Order: sequence, then structure tokens, then C-alpha cells
Amino acid sequence: MSSSIDKVSFDKIRYANCWEDADILLEGLKPASGSKILSIASAGDNSFALLSSNPEIVVAVDISKTQLHLCELKKVAIRNLEREECLQFLGFWPDKNRLKTFENLKSQLGREAKAFFDQQKSEIQNGIIHQGKFEKYFQLFSQKILPFIHSRKTIKKLFQEKSELAQIDFYRNKWNTWRWRMLFKLFFSKAIMGKFGRDPEFLKQVEIPVAEYIFRKAEAHLQSKSAQQNFILNYNLTGEFGVHLPYYLREENYGNIKGNLKALQLFEGYAQDVIDQYDAFDYMNLSNIFEYMDVETFQNTGKELINGLNRDGKMAYWNLMVTRQLSKEFPRDLAFQASLSDTLTEKDKGFFYHQILIEQRK
Repeated sequence: MSSSIDKVSFDKIRYANCWEDADILLEGLKPASGSKILSIASAGDNSFALLSSNPEIVVAVDISKTQLHLCELKKVAIRNLEREECLQFLGFWPDKNRLKTFENLKSQLGREAKAFFDQQKSEIQNGIIHQGKFEKYFQLFSQKILPFIHSRKTIKKLFQEKSELAQIDFYRNKWNTWRWRMLFKLFFSKAIMGKFGRDPEFLKQVEIPVAEYIFRKAEAHLQSKSAQQNFILNYNLTGEFGVHLPYYLREENYGNIKGNLKALQLFEGYAQDVIDQYDAFDYMNLSNIFEYMDVETFQNTGKELINGLNRDGKMAYWNLMVTRQLSKEFPRDLAFQASLSDTLTEKDKGFFYHQILIEQRK
């Protein structure tokens, strides 16, 4: 990856949750039972979700040791706790005994992860899923900015069940005020996002007007009926997930994921480093890693990843504000699944992403 990543500090949790939609990831890849999967770890959520396909192995890789510590904590929690207990411990549901639970779990953590979280007691007590830099950015918006724009009653009405036409009418006549437009675009500007949300180094390749782009994506989604059940949007606007949960913690998925935890391996390094140790994979979840790379790094990294993908294997990755498409660079190696990608993008709960791309090895 480009040398700019070397300037990024990874001493604290950047993402306490994955903000890519696991539902469309699984629908796009359709991993076969017994397969080998490479997955960008981030906060672990989507790597856990991939365990529901009964794989031989999922290697969750990240250059951030801190993010891997978080994945390890979640893994230990899932292994030892019933679903309701896990939801309470991680911070989805209220719980006054998180530190007691942590004391019972920490002996199963590796030495470095244990030492890290022994210094994060207040973060654990307050719910670890709320403690990432990106989550605190959303909390700042929901707690300090949004109250100047809309009342709690109005925010609640946004998520109430209604027809598509009623949702459009609500947005246009109740939600889309001058304060909403002004404060939203200010808060989600490149400068503010770089300072409080994502690292400025992660935005170096972005050449479009950030605030205007995010506003237009949000505007389209807020007028959609699907916004009413979107846990990602709910967190963006309230700092809580509400009744809708990420894939790995839903009742119908938790038991299967728990039973397949032994297939999950954590790996510190770059995605291409995993291939050197584990050989080729059948599927790859690459998150939006290409967003941070200059063109040359993107091409070089992409080629290495393609070489580590088995024939007919699939990779999934997202474009946010920087357009990257491997099949355009390597048309002899990859076939872009255009129709599928468009369908999945249309229903992506991560509404701020420009596109999810599904590519297949020829």
C-alpha cells in the first residue's frame, strides 16, 4: 500500500463496527461450504458473517493490531456468551456488568489483546461498539448537531413505517430544511471528517466535493422506504442501532457463526501477505482498501490479489469516493459482474458508498 498509510496511527480503535453491508456481501459472493475466504478484518463483523457459509477457513487480515485486538475480543465473547449476553456486553443492549463479564473472558485473550483491553476498562464499561473514532464522529453528529436541526419526535417519525410516497413527502416537507442542508454539509466536509472521523491520509485520493457527495447519497436514501429498517442509518442519526442488528448478531445467524468460530484466523499485515502464507483463496472480502491507494499501488496490489484468487473465485470490494475497478486494469483476469453489482448497490444499507463491485476470476 502507498506510504501515506505509514503516517496513520493505529494505537486506538478506528472502527468499532463494520460499515459495509454484510447482507449484500454474502449475496454477492455466495461462498460455498468448505471454501477458503480472505477478509479484511476492520471491526470483525463481516468476517464473522462469512462464517455463516460454513467455510474451511476465514483469514481476517488487518494492518492495525488494535483492530485485530477488537476482533479477538468479539470472537471470545461470541464463543463464550449466549446471544443476549453478547449483545449486552458489546454495547448493543444495556448492561451494568460489562467489566465483570470482561474479567471472566480476558484469560482467553492473547497476551497483547489482554494488555490492551486492561487499559480500556471505561471503554468496555460503556460498550466497546461505541468506542471507535468513526462511531464517536457519528455520536457527535447525533448528540450535538442533529438536535439543532430536528426534534426527537421528527427523528422518530423518519424511521416509522410508511409508504414510499409518504417517505418522500416526509423528507421533502419535514426533514430537508435549510438547517439540515447547511449543518450536514459542514459536518461531513472533508476537513471535519478528516479531523473527527476518518484519518486525513485516508482521504488523500479523494478529488470530489466530499460534503456534496455524501449529502446527495443521504438524500436519495432518506427518501427510500428501506431507510426505515436501516441499522446503519439509525446509528448515523441516533448513535444507536435500534431494533435492527448487524448480520452476525441476528438470532437466525448467531448459532451457526458461533459453531464455526474455529475457522476464523486473525492475521496482522497486508491482504497480499496472507496469500504468501495460506496460498490461493476462493473468495475475498476486500472492504474498500483500494480507496486509500494511489493508482500504481492499486494496480500492483490488485495484481497480487488476483494471483491469489482461484479460478472462478470471487472478490467483493466497495468504492466510496475514489473510483477503482480491477477488471478494467486486468480484463484478461477478471470479469466484472455488472448486473449483480448494480442490484446489490441499489439495496446497500451502507448508502454512502458509491458502489459494491463483484469480480470473478477467469
